[in-house]
Amino acid sequence: MNGRTRTRGRAFGLGIPPPPQTVTPSHPLLRGAVPCPRDAPQLVLVSRPRGERARMSDGLARRKVGIVGFGHLGQYLVRRLQEEGPRHGLELAFVWNRDARKLQGQVPASLQLQDLARCPEREADLVVEVAHPCIVQDHGATFLSRADFMVGSPTSLADQATEMRLREAARRGGHTLYVPRGALWGGEDIQRMDDRGVLQGLKVTMIKHPDSFRLEGALRKRLGAARAVLYEGPVRALCPLAPNNVNTMAAACMAAPSLGFDGVQGCLIADPSLPDWHVVEVEVTGPSGECGDQAFTVTTSRRNPASPGAVTGAATFPSFWSSLLACQGHRGHVVLC
Repeated sequence: MNGRTRTRGRAFGLGIPPPPQTVTPSHPLLRGAVPCPRDAPQLVLVSRPRGERARMSDGLARRKVGIVGFGHLGQYLVRRLQEEGPRHGLELAFVWNRDARKLQGQVPASLQLQDLARCPEREADLVVEVAHPCIVQDHGATFLSRADFMVGSPTSLADQATEMRLREAARRGGHTLYVPRGALWGGEDIQRMDDRGVLQGLKVTMIKHPDSFRLEGALRKRLGAARAVLYEGPVRALCPLAPNNVNTMAAACMAAPSLGFDGVQGCLIADPSLPDWHVVEVEVTGPSGECGDQAFTVTTSRRNPASPGAVTGAATFPSFWSSLLACQGHRGHVVLC
């Protein structure tokens, strides 16, 4: 991949039309694939200020956090909030899970939310979704009307209507839509290049054991005993086929709005030789040199230990906790945290 050409997207028999073989950086696919109103909230980056713990634990009102989803990641965040929340100025407001029986004996009855429609009654300051993209699509705007919202399933934003609805809800309600980095490495640098108008290309490759994938439709049929490229092409078409597996790619799309879900390229590989690793490779292309035959490039490879069959790697759990701690004080924006 370089600054002048883009390879054809391949869906390997999935019936997804590929983009043109060659486009320039001024092509509409690369310059704002999702049209945003002029006053729509723009993406900003945030890291937690130094000394924040001291300021939040000196008697100020605690920030109430609701957790939507009680899988492995939801359980981890609930445990961290219960054990460490007070010293960070946080308290658990509620926990919801599609199967409420999973909460029994794990979450106090007073904190169990049975109906998401009654979420506003808990008066949470921040709602954290770690369940499924359908929750974001169905309830995200409602969450944002009353609280800040951290979307743990950013693949939901590949749906243009959902992204625009949440952006408008954040703008109208004065609350913040947070997108956690998750397993994305170098998000700040990608965002800075995008802000300066020098980001020419971005590709994210994710390699996992076949048992770690939760795929939909025809993509599932490609899993087998041999290493296989399941998909290569624009991230937008991939998100509904692997909604639980490519949130890192979706976060990259939000970090690079000039490319968006149509311009950022994704490659999904199943490799049986990686039973306990999740590998994420990020390839960034910048401007060409004066002679035109060279281009600025950065390539990173992140190897994340993972239990066999796990959807989320071990290092991603504390990354989400760090993102949660950074969710404050950015009214009406879309924030990569």
